[in-house]
Amino acid sequence: MDITWFGHAAFGLRPENGPKIITDPYTPEGVGYAPIKEPADLVIISSDDDSAHCRADLIAGDPSVVNALTVAQSGGSMQSNGIEITAIEAAEWDHHPEHEVPGQNGMYRFTLDGIKCAHMGDVGNPLTDAQQAFFKDTDILFALAGGYLTLELPDLMEMIHRTRPKLVIPMHFRTLTYRPRNTMWIESFLAHFKDDDVDFAFGPTHTITKDDLPDRTRVLVMDYVR
Repeated sequence: MDITWFGHAAFGLRPENGPKIITDPYTPEGVGYAPIKEPADLVIISSDDDSAHCRADLIAGDPSVVNALTVAQSGGSMQSNGIEITAIEAAEWDHHPEHEVPGQNGMYRFTLDGIKCAHMGDVGNPLTDAQQAFFKDTDILFALAGGYLTLELPDLMEMIHRTRPKLVIPMHFRTLTYRPRNTMWIESFLAHFKDDDVDFAFGPTHTITKDDLPDRTRVLVMDYVR
C-alpha cells in the first residue's frame, strides 16, 4: 500500500487491492498546503462542517463520501466501496479559537491490504476509556501530534502506550506551511520516543506492506506534498 501525506490530516492510501482512499481533505487556502490533485474512489471525512477536514468536494474522481461522525452516530459501522468503516464520536478542543461551541467529529478505522488503519479525526480532549479502546489492535495510527487545537501530547501518549499501535504516522503538527502560533513542531512529539524507534520517509509517499509492520511501536515521520 502506498501512503501519501498531503498535509494536515489528509492522507492518500493506494492499496494493491481495494479502493483508493483520501482522509480528511482540507481547504488549501485555510491550512496552506497544496491542493490535492490525486483522485479517489472513497473520501472519509471526520465531520461535514470543518473546512480543514471535510472538503471532499475538492477531490477528483467522483468518489463516494463517508462522514465518520454520521457513522459514529448511526451504529458505529458501515460498508462503502467494499470496506468496513467503523467510527466513534469525539469533540474538538473545548477552547477552540474559531468555534464558539466545540464541533463534533468522528475518529475512524478501516482495513486495506490486511493493514488495520486508524485516524484520529480532530479530537481535542483527553480520550475516554471507550475512545482509547477504539484504537486497540491498530497497525497504522494517524496521530494528532501538534498539541494545540487538538488533544495534548501527554494524553496522546497515554493512548499510544495503552494500545500499542505498530506504526504511528504523525499529522496535524506545525510545519513551514501550517503555522498556528501555539501548535508544536514535530520535535515535541518525537521527544516521547527513543531515537531508534523513529524513521523518516524523506518524502510525501511511503510504501508499506503487512510484512513490513514492526513488532513494537515505531514512528514514521513523513514530508508533505509540495
